[in-house]
Amino acid sequence: MKFRVERDALADGVAWTAKGLPARPSVPVLAGVLLRVTDNVLHLSGFDYQVSSEAEVPVHADADGAALVSGRLLAEITKALPGKPVEVAAIDAHLELTCGSARFTLPTMPVEDYPTLPALPERAGTVDATKFAAAVAQVALAAGRDETLPMMTGVRLELNGPSLALLATDRYRLAVREIEWQPDQPEVSANALVPARTLADTAKTLGPLGGELVIALAAGAAEGMIGFAAGDRRTTSRLLDGANYPAVRNLFPASHTAQARVPVAALTEVVRRVSLVGERTTPVRLAFSGDGLVVEAGGTEEARASEATEASFDGEEPMTLAFNPQYLLDGLSALSEPTAVFSFVEPGKPAVLAPATEEGEIVPGYRYLIQPIRVVR
Repeated sequence: MKFRVERDALADGVAWTAKGLPARPSVPVLAGVLLRVTDNVLHLSGFDYQVSSEAEVPVHADADGAALVSGRLLAEITKALPGKPVEVAAIDAHLELTCGSARFTLPTMPVEDYPTLPALPERAGTVDATKFAAAVAQVALAAGRDETLPMMTGVRLELNGPSLALLATDRYRLAVREIEWQPDQPEVSANALVPARTLADTAKTLGPLGGELVIALAAGAAEGMIGFAAGDRRTTSRLLDGANYPAVRNLFPASHTAQARVPVAALTEVVRRVSLVGERTTPVRLAFSGDGLVVEAGGTEEARASEATEASFDGEEPMTLAFNPQYLLDGLSALSEPTAVFSFVEPGKPAVLAPATEEGEIVPGYRYLIQPIRVVR
């Protein structure tokens, strides 16, 4: 195998295929990226039995062939190379990279030991890549990180006709985003629970490519596999078991007794400042009234902080709730509009955040539910 390729194209392709490789693989070859050249196209593959990633890069090939090398090392090297064409050649049990005056020699692993990548499941439809990436970012932040509760570490995709809904919860907050997509079967109805980290990494990489993103899903998700493809890249992932996923939509209150509208940027700054006096999980208290909003926090050794900020409040009685500051900041950061609308039932019940225009009109499609913390004063 011998070929010449542009440095940026090679670095991007390697980064895509190596992004999910395990640091401590159960089998050494799973830490590798497979390079295979045929017909002036470099095929890059990465696989850890859970997630597979593939990319194609046009090259000027002198000889076809294949080589398997450490994915993480290759990604670091290609990212650090100077902006010049790269010459790559497989010589005996080594892979040589030459870029300008820089030269690297990497040991290779047996290509024949590398597992066969799974095929992309049956295509289900397409979605705008940019919109999908934005939706995933808004929802994945609410997914759990406790691996002992695997169901909570996923993002649930609900495909119902032209509607695509994404949901995630860690039991303390819940995010839901609904967007439109183009199903191949108009009456499609399927659910899939995708590992949140995998979905977020995939969407973050494929979103900037723009255009259409193909969603591929095994019939009824029964085979436990989902795939995404855009441009010259594709990926597959095993699904989490979502058979007993809770009916989280029922957590959203059917009505509210009070609402408040607050500028997102201003509240974000205030919460960050006030929370400095406490630990990472020390609650911040939000006191809403007809006079506006006061944000307070108390830390150790009698440290206290409070700050007033602009807010409009519509409710019969003032409302005070305490939240985990990071959960609150996550919700504010996910709002795509300049105003945050808080909907309340009572102080001990979850609050719902929704995006709104500067005029205060709620923009449908996204909701973020956050459970308040009981604070004894």
